[in-house]
Amino acid sequence: MSVALVTATFGLGVHESAQARDTAGASAGAMAEVSRSALPAEAQRTERLILAGGPFPYSKDGTVFGNRERLLPRQARGYYREYTVPTPGSRDRGARRIVCGGRQVQAPDACFYTDDHYASFKRIVQ
Repeated sequence: MSVALVTATFGLGVHESAQARDTAGASAGAMAEVSRSALPAEAQRTERLILAGGPFPYSKDGTVFGNRERLLPRQARGYYREYTVPTPGSRDRGARRIVCGGRQVQAPDACFYTDDHYASFKRIVQ
């Protein structure tokens, strides 16, 4: 009976679901952060454009970001939008982006910075 009690008491929660792991792994609280003032100057300009509603220099700016990498907190499709952060010397859009989430584009719930084309993100904080 004591074995059953130990199993019942401590066995719960041993096997978490893949969805729980995905959500926990992508929670904004567990994510690295970067202050606005520590962002590259180009990222600071891009964030100001986002909050002003544009105009944006790239046609893909403001398009839906699918979060296929599952590195950001899980949300319904259409919640996240991506914006290009210009990279000096790059002939194309480069790897740097700001991804913002929320219902109001000019007042996002949260924004995230990546300098490695979505391989990692840092939550932008004041």
